[in-house]
Amino acid sequence: MLGKWRGFVVVNKFVKSAHRFCLVRNFNTLKMASAAKKPKLFQPSISGSESKISIDDFMKSLQAKRDETAKSILEYKFNKKRLRIISQEQTVPDDCEGIVYWMSRDSRVQDNWAFLFAQKLALKNEVPLHVCFCLIAKYLDASVRQFDFLIKGLKTVAAQCKELDISFHLLEGDGGDVLPQWVIDHKIGAVVCDFNPLRTPLGWLEKAKKGLKKDVPLIQVDAHNIVPCWVASDKQEYSARTIRNKINSKLDEYLTQFPPVIKHPYKSKFKPDPIDWDQAIESREADKSVGPVDWATPGYHAAVKMLKSFLDKRLAIFATKRNDPTLDALSNLSPWFHFGQISVQRVALCVQEYKKKYTESVNAFLEEAIVRRELADNFCFYNEHYDSVKGAHSWAAKTLDDHRKDKRSHIYTLDELAQAKTHDDLWNSAQIQLNTEGKMHGFLRMYWAKKILEWTPSPEDALKYAIYLNDHYSIDGRDPSGYVGCMWSICGTHDQGWAERAVFGKIRYMNYEGCKRKFTVPAFVARYGGKVHKYVPKK
Repeated sequence: MLGKWRGFVVVNKFVKSAHRFCLVRNFNTLKMASAAKKPKLFQPSISGSESKISIDDFMKSLQAKRDETAKSILEYKFNKKRLRIISQEQTVPDDCEGIVYWMSRDSRVQDNWAFLFAQKLALKNEVPLHVCFCLIAKYLDASVRQFDFLIKGLKTVAAQCKELDISFHLLEGDGGDVLPQWVIDHKIGAVVCDFNPLRTPLGWLEKAKKGLKKDVPLIQVDAHNIVPCWVASDKQEYSARTIRNKINSKLDEYLTQFPPVIKHPYKSKFKPDPIDWDQAIESREADKSVGPVDWATPGYHAAVKMLKSFLDKRLAIFATKRNDPTLDALSNLSPWFHFGQISVQRVALCVQEYKKKYTESVNAFLEEAIVRRELADNFCFYNEHYDSVKGAHSWAAKTLDDHRKDKRSHIYTLDELAQAKTHDDLWNSAQIQLNTEGKMHGFLRMYWAKKILEWTPSPEDALKYAIYLNDHYSIDGRDPSGYVGCMWSICGTHDQGWAERAVFGKIRYMNYEGCKRKFTVPAFVARYGGKVHKYVPKK
């Protein structure tokens, strides 16, 4: 799903703060399905819209576009503004025995600028190419649901690498700790890594920089955004209005076709250690009661299949129906976007081909997938308090503080929220969707988060609870778009002041009646079964 928070894509959502709050909680009473099925949504008939091309032929057509672009990355003019050199050293040592791509945020082979640049260095230096993924035991509040999606996706990456004579290595531990020694042991001449604006991955990057030998270049490539984050803007942008033209004016330069990652001609002298993929999942320190979902299969092939179904069946109605949670009008691509299992740039290129046929829908999709999503990366990259009330604009911080002592009509604990035990059947249904499907419709995410502000003792509690719930249950939790989604809903980030009211102050308000004007609330409630629970005031 290109789920959204007020119109922007939530393809990657909340990551926990380094000063993570400590909550005493017990979720054992919450019964979670280990593999939830996605309930069938009403799909309007779109006569004659579905493509007759098979998924295999569609995938071949994507590969043909790469092959037409260039024979390999060596014959392609790589835009060096996509990268930034983190280390002092910029030259690969003459005696190196390989190049490594430190994969993290973008877990795919094709349509990956970081992977391509790593292969470019390896081909130029006539050495083997390696891919390392550093797998940590616990990541913020991720559950087994997210680790399962990540690791099974990596299994498909490893298989594709093997076909291309590129060694894939799964290292245990964070990259800042384990990668430098691996680089030394195998005489690696350069490290190419992904870009991630969040503090934990930035911390890994800083540790790796300090741990690598001084003669080994460390190069970061933004393979997640179409316009690299540092190119789009050199400061925190106030809103979509202020960044939109900065991004759109650069699309002619950056929204390009990709050359292919090719079969690598220089083979490694050593073999990767064998990987027990099932054990890799089982050994994570994560809540196993929140299991995988079966509507979203990890990996590039499944992502392309979902993309094709969006182009064939849902893109036509995206512009007019995307805010209706009772209809299936979204791309549903957010899990694969979050883990980098498909390129947003590739999806944008495919969607663009329908501009004459579905102009309004294509424009709406590209606004969300490019402008709004990259605005989220901008916020997290330039605002160290991206997941805290401290990161709010001054007007928002003031109005929240002015109203922090306002009486709340209802106060709920984190346990009650997680178990969907509120007096609001729509909110409960949205939480049940999150619990069981690992996703929530984008329009309802705004309502959901704003009600948490209304029903918790303080804005700080509201933000902590919203981030925790999304991080723990959503497949694409722990992501810039999720942080910004919570910050928009609770702290007015990228928004403006509205009519002042209790609790919210000047933060935009949403209510049940407003939802009823947007879509058929009883239909959504009936699908997910949210109940109206009697509220018992806290003593």
